[in-house]
Amino acid sequence: MIVSDFEKCLRDFNKQPIHIIGGVNSQFDYVSLDLSINNDELNRFDITNPKILETYIASVVRKGNKKVAYGGYNEVRNIYSRSTHFYRESKLDERNIHLGLDLWCNAGTPVLAALNGTVHSFKNNTAFGDYGPTVILEHQIEGVIFYALYGHLSLASLETIQLGGIVAKGDVVGYLGDASVNGDYPPHLHYQLIQDLEGAYGDYKGVTSINNRVKDLVNCPDPNLLLKIY
Repeated sequence: MIVSDFEKCLRDFNKQPIHIIGGVNSQFDYVSLDLSINNDELNRFDITNPKILETYIASVVRKGNKKVAYGGYNEVRNIYSRSTHFYRESKLDERNIHLGLDLWCNAGTPVLAALNGTVHSFKNNTAFGDYGPTVILEHQIEGVIFYALYGHLSLASLETIQLGGIVAKGDVVGYLGDASVNGDYPPHLHYQLIQDLEGAYGDYKGVTSINNRVKDLVNCPDPNLLLKIY
């Protein structure tokens, strides 16, 4: 398998975990969460209801005695079928493969910059099932420029942010929103690394299709290559 320069720079950049959820400082604070089509537990309740899904996620966190549930990269999910934003008549074109890392915890939790960078863009993506308030930071490692998308934030997160603003590692990027503003999901951060935004501004697809899976996974490698939290 050929490893891109982007992926290699992420692998080699740091050896220690980078925590982007406020109040979380240890790898032992995370528990794995499976929201894929392969998790039979999800067939027992209505995963399209954010309150019911939030209760399930909270139970996973509680049973693990952890603070944050994580997962989702390259995960095929059924939850997106509820929204025309993702649905296509052809199964090969339907978008149901997740391109980011989800970190599930309480609304209002601060989310932090993983690296030094600048504010590239921000936007409230209001389509049903979309990100809601979103911030994109621009970073550079060893001459490689790339972007980090923070999705499902609160409305207040966009009130004081400035385009081109300088952000230091550990600075607060925003705060997690609730289902009323974040696309109708339980509170969580969608964190996605992107090499080429393809002209997008304040937005970039976080879910892809079978037809585009290989290309999009290369452009959006696993965020844990950088974060190293599990």
